[in-house]
Amino acid sequence: MTHSRIDNHEPRLRKDMTDAERWLWPHLKDRQFDGKKFRRQAPIGIYVADFVCFELKLIVELDGSQHAIRGDHDEARTAWLESQGFRVLRYWNFQVFEELESVLEAIWLAVRDLSYPQIIDN
Repeated sequence: MTHSRIDNHEPRLRKDMTDAERWLWPHLKDRQFDGKKFRRQAPIGIYVADFVCFELKLIVELDGSQHAIRGDHDEARTAWLESQGFRVLRYWNFQVFEELESVLEAIWLAVRDLSYPQIIDN
C-alpha cells in the first residue's frame, strides 16, 4: 500500500512546527477567535495548511525565507485552495515576530468578516 506525501509527513510536520508557527499557535488555539476552532498542520487535498479554521474555510500560512524563491509554487497552492472555497491569509515569519498585533488583528478581521457577512440593503 502506498501513502501520499501528506500521510508520510503530517505527523512530523505537526511535531516540528517552525518558530513562527510556535509563536502564533498560542493565539489561535482554544477557540480564542470568536469561538472558532483552528487546527494546525491540517491536510487539505495534496497540501498541508499551517493553520485552518474549517468552519470558516480560513487558512493562515506563514512563509519563511525559502518562500521568496518558491513564489510560483505558493501562488499555485493559494489559487488551488481558493478554488476550493478557502480564504488564504499569508504572512512572512518576521511579521509574526515583529508585528504580531497587526497579524492577529488581520486574522480577527477575517474571522469577523467570514462569521458575520455584512448585509447590503438595496
